[in-house]
Amino acid sequence: MPDTRHEPIKVGIGTPLSRVDGVDKVTGQAHYAAEYAVPDVLYGVIVSGRIAKGRITAIADGAARAVPGVVEVLTHMNRPSEAWRDSKWKDELAIPGDPFRALGDDRIQFSGQPVALVLAETFEAARFAASLVDVSYEEEPHNVDFDLSLAEKTLPTYKRKSFHAPKSHGDADKAYAEADLRHEGEYRLATEHHNPMEMHASTVHWHGDGTITVYDKCQGAQGVQSYIASAFGFRQEDVQVINAYVGGAFGSGLRPQYQVQLAVLAAKKLERSVRVVMTRQQMFTHAHRPQAIYSIKLGAERTGKLTSMINDATTSTSRFENNMEDVVTWGMINYACPNMSGAYTVAPRDTYTSADMRAPGAATGMTLFEIAMDEMAYKAKVDPLEFRQINYSDIDAMNRQPFTSKALREAYREGAAAFGWDRRSFEPRSMRDGRELIGWGVATGVWDAQFSKTSARATLTADGHLEVASATADIGTGTYTVMTLVAADTLGIAPERITSRLGDSRLPTAPVEGGSWAAASTGAAVQVACRAVGEKLLKAAAKVEGQPLAAASSVDDLTFADGRMALKSEPGRSVAITEVMQAATIDRIEVEETASTGLSGLVSQARKSRKTHSAVFVEVRVDEELGQVRVTRVVSAIAAGRIINPKTARSQILGGVVMGIGMALHEETLADLRLGRWMNHNYAEYHIPAHADVQDIEVIFVDEPDPEVTPLGVKGLGEIGIISVAGAIANAIFHATGQRHRSLPITIDKLIA
Repeated sequence: MPDTRHEPIKVGIGTPLSRVDGVDKVTGQAHYAAEYAVPDVLYGVIVSGRIAKGRITAIADGAARAVPGVVEVLTHMNRPSEAWRDSKWKDELAIPGDPFRALGDDRIQFSGQPVALVLAETFEAARFAASLVDVSYEEEPHNVDFDLSLAEKTLPTYKRKSFHAPKSHGDADKAYAEADLRHEGEYRLATEHHNPMEMHASTVHWHGDGTITVYDKCQGAQGVQSYIASAFGFRQEDVQVINAYVGGAFGSGLRPQYQVQLAVLAAKKLERSVRVVMTRQQMFTHAHRPQAIYSIKLGAERTGKLTSMINDATTSTSRFENNMEDVVTWGMINYACPNMSGAYTVAPRDTYTSADMRAPGAATGMTLFEIAMDEMAYKAKVDPLEFRQINYSDIDAMNRQPFTSKALREAYREGAAAFGWDRRSFEPRSMRDGRELIGWGVATGVWDAQFSKTSARATLTADGHLEVASATADIGTGTYTVMTLVAADTLGIAPERITSRLGDSRLPTAPVEGGSWAAASTGAAVQVACRAVGEKLLKAAAKVEGQPLAAASSVDDLTFADGRMALKSEPGRSVAITEVMQAATIDRIEVEETASTGLSGLVSQARKSRKTHSAVFVEVRVDEELGQVRVTRVVSAIAAGRIINPKTARSQILGGVVMGIGMALHEETLADLRLGRWMNHNYAEYHIPAHADVQDIEVIFVDEPDPEVTPLGVKGLGEIGIISVAGAIANAIFHATGQRHRSLPITIDKLIA
């Protein structure tokens, strides 16, 4: 029957929906990698090496084996066979070099390297026995000092796929020499470790028929599935990897970490289920943001217009792999300058390989570049915000490409208005409240708006329930909710009647979740799949008595809301989805579709530059006597396309800002150069922002739909929230104190020196 209701209620893109997985998480129904109930499981405890470089000469494990309940002590001497070629150990995001193999041989390449795995019937027995394993070493000279490693810096001829070499234009050296105003500075960022709440863990369920299910803390189930099959000799179809819930990752789970190697090795050798969980201390023995040194030269006219930009950066890596990041390119992309050059190298140390950590490259490079921009603004005697607008570029200045969209001017304007920037005095040390000096700083953020080929399946049943599924992950970013909202928007079905499934290698193909591409890519795949379901519903609607939708030739002629389909041209002519399926005697509609750059409307990265942008405004208060810094206000104005869920999107930016506060004032992994070991490997001494460190944060989303990036007009949000927050804080500290700090974090000892 035709429906004559008007103004149907539609929950979809743009609705501030609470996380659909939230109840399961707060009630304990959500299972993480170390929480799955697996029968007859053995507990594995990792024995970490004591030296930074050398060889194992002997392992005395008799005392450990004598502990009741101990089943095996796995070492390089008794591990099962595995692939010997490096190519077999290359994961989905592998980087140049020799991938690390846990218990691969007697070589020690970094402090904390796993040298044994004790397996027992109980965790307590395994932990105690692990303390009894005595390993002897032949030590070799090591180096974990970044400054000393600079003597070996190089840019490998074989490059990482995600690394983009800087492009030079004009004659930067000549223009710098002739500039009216010149600035030169050396900027530094300390080593940082990821430290998500959930530590890396793997539970391998050995089924006894040659198949395994692996519950793994990772950012991509299918990537880990392929890695396990390749390295350990399984058929890919015999390995299922599940990561339905991930307790934070920030890049640490993009590549398989060594606990999954150890768990699979042990399961294969003993033909039993095995669980291995890293300790908090062991979380400091693998992925980390590389230490960086960044030399920046800027030349400008007296008006503040840039004439020269010379960037040269080096970041740390291991001796066995070369982790490269886009560090020097961001300022070159964002600001108009006729003469620019960039150089980048990596410096090897005897540590584990550095890795992607939230906004890799940009969080380092753009943050430090924005401090240099602030210094140049003061040299030109121009307000820092005005200085950035003077040098605004409407195109990608390095690649000489137009942007699909760039609403950074609007972000500057809206952020400045909300912050009250027009009330800022120019001179440092000119704003005070009692014993506290007040400083206001600004910085610009830039990140890639990426899109990756992704598949999704949509299944509609006769009772009006919809399931959408993809092998993507949710690392806390809200992917479950994004999938639900896109499906609700496309088919007009209430969110409570939609189930989103992800985090399973047997679901439709998806890449690892990272780089801020998951919402855009998975969202597009879900939309395409749901549209295909809509097309099938339209065809089935011909069976409905009276054919109320006969005038529609495609889903573009329909609106979907309240579980009903209606003509756009005549909204009163509608029919319930359940009625359509009943009339056509259809129990189930299931469609799998793939979203890729071949979709209509999407542009090639080679033709246009796809970026997100931000304008970050910060207020700090500095106690002049104690050197204590309080970040009292932050306004982050984000230009990142269409926002699917304002509620979880805001959470993403809040989290990024908090991490930026940590980068500016707290986070620093300190090495004992003599031992070659990270020393502050715990939450007590590796400082991160606490509740008292986080005060008022306002998030503004600038209206910027971008259908050239994705059909949804969506860009990513995971990274842009952190970029340049630390730079804005450093600039605010200068405005408050008159002290210019070029090395992050800015700790109290630096302020009172």
